[in-house]
This record gives sequence, C-alpha cells and structure tokens, in this order.
Amino acid sequence: MNVNDLATAWRGASTGELCWLTADGPAAVPVVPLMVDQPCLALPLAHLSAVDSLPGRAAFCVSAPAGPDGPTLVATGTISVRLDVRGEEFGGDLVEQEVLKHPPSRLRVGSLMARKENWWWMARALVSLVEVDEVRALPARTRAQDAVLVREEASDARVDVVTAEDWSAGPGREVELWPRDGGDLAGDGGRALVMGHQASPDLERWERWTRTGTLWGQTLRVEAADGAPDPDPRPYRLLERLRNHREVERACKAGVAAVERRLGR
Repeated sequence: MNVNDLATAWRGASTGELCWLTADGPAAVPVVPLMVDQPCLALPLAHLSAVDSLPGRAAFCVSAPAGPDGPTLVATGTISVRLDVRGEEFGGDLVEQEVLKHPPSRLRVGSLMARKENWWWMARALVSLVEVDEVRALPARTRAQDAVLVREEASDARVDVVTAEDWSAGPGREVELWPRDGGDLAGDGGRALVMGHQASPDLERWERWTRTGTLWGQTLRVEAADGAPDPDPRPYRLLERLRNHREVERACKAGVAAVERRLGR
C-alpha cells in the first residue's frame, strides 16, 4: 500500500474513521472521506470538543470502500486542522463531494438556499492529512460486530480490525478480541478503544458504539461501554427525524458560538 492507493481509496470511500490519541486515551469518530490535494474531512462543529483534542498526528481509515473489491486501509501521518466557521472553504468543492456521499448533507446543504438556511451545517473543522508516514491494508469489515481497535504504538495511533463473539460486557468485565487478520494483539495493559458504527440506508441514523479500557494480550478489560452493534439500523420515523435534526442543529450552533467567543465576535 502507498500514497496513491490511499488517495484512490479515500476518494472513492463512502465512510471512514478519524483516529487519534488524547491525554485521556485513544479517540475515534466516523467521518465522510473528502479529497482536495490531500485526503481530508470536514467535521461539523458539533464535534468541537473532539477537534480541540486533536494533536498534530492522526490516522485516517477507510471503512466502506468503493465497490466489493475496494481496499480497506489505514494511513497515519501529520494533520492540519483549520476552523472554517463561515463555511467559505467548505462551500467550494468539498460540500459538493459531501452531498454525493452523505444524504443528510444533501438535504441540508444541497442547494444555495439550503446552505443559507442551514448555515450551522456549513461551519466546519477541516482536517487534512498533509504528510503520510505509513499506509497499511486492513481486513474488510463484513459484519456489525467488526470494529476498529485504537491504541498507542510508538507515540502514534495504531489501528487494527477486531471482532468478538459477544460485545455485551460492561464496565468491570472482560471481552476477548479476535483480530480479523489472524494476528496477535499482544496487549501490554495500555489504554485501548474499540469503536464500531452502523448506518441506516439513508444515513440519517448513523450510530457509533464503543468499548474502552485496557488491553492485556487479546483481552479488553472494559472500563466504559456505550451502545452495541446493530446489523440493520432502521431509518428514523418522521418525528424521530425531526428530533434528530433539532438535536444536530443545537449541537452545531453551540459549537459555532463557542468558536466565535474565542474569536471575540
């Protein structure tokens, strides 16, 4: 795998993950892959707290490749982060890419009129992978129980694909992880995050589930658990869709307001 493979896979992928290390341990969020001169993504400012924790390095993962034979991979390297509160940079080619891949964005900002009305969805944190140090192939994720395992290795975020027979273990319990490549995780007690995500066909419901704790050998000692794998998320009903839209709007507006306070506006 090389940088050209990364560019091709990232441009064609419909979903991916951004993974990084924070002072509190590994972190990850699902993203819509975008491409300009480098692989990039545009996080809505509802994710401002996550953006604030981004260091100068991160991993970009392809989770849903273009076509059944497309590669799934992870690239690690140096990132840049720019706050685009007015959506001026995002409002060029990037928004056009996103509306093709992400139906909720098509509804919110698929036209000039919609972009004015939903200005809070245009405000973004633009994260670009400006220098790639390593590109690795990852096993394909073929079922809802498959997830990424994120942990620290040589001061970088190490990403592997794992699965488990049962993800119901809560805090204080253990879950045995199985690497999808058949390798050995060789956990040494370091902090670890397992994250999976599934979406309804319209992507309105795009839900993340996580397990965090410490990894010993192949065993994750769970300290916190949120959500669970869902092999077939159903689309929101009408009232659920309206409620979700309002919640997203409030969270994005709160992020915009926080950034504007920092800028003294």
